Amino acid sequence: MNADTTPSTCDLCDAHKSDSSGALRVLPPVFHHYGARTRFAGTLSTVQCLDDNSRVKEAVNTPGQGRVLLVDAGGTVRRSMVGGLLAEAAAKNGWAGVVVWGAVRDKAELAAAQVGVVALALTPMPTDRKDQGLRDVPVQIDGLLIRPGEYLVADEDGIVVLPTRP
Repeated sequence: MNADTTPSTCDLCDAHKSDSSGALRVLPPVFHHYGARTRFAGTLSTVQCLDDNSRVKEAVNTPGQGRVLLVDAGGTVRRSMVGGLLAEAAAKNGWAGVVVWGAVRDKAELAAAQVGVVALALTPMPTDRKDQGLRDVPVQIDGLLIRPGEYLVADEDGIVVLPTRP
């Protein structure tokens, strides 16, 4: 994300504080930054999976084109959905960031990857790949409906989702 072209999450919240339409959604303040980039933004692609990161691996190995991958792992931290290898693949393939409603692993490798990575927690337990999960479907994060094609902005203050790029 270029700080000169995308407003901060605080500026976006200031601009929408009286809007009761629900267009701006603020993700809960439970995420931790693990990637080298703490500020990122982009159009959303989604993965819905539980304890199986097959679709995540598939996604980060395709051209990201500046998008953000939102992984709905059900909020569980039993298994890691992204590790150092997948973060590096995301960076190499042009993803702006990966947001995981679940856990990640390989903290040092994530910190070296030139991509934004945020998640609920770290766990050393790898995924159990069974070729399951769905791509580019609406997901719910802490009761907030988020659709592929919407726009996510993440920075040091939080994460917000809008219907379109601000």
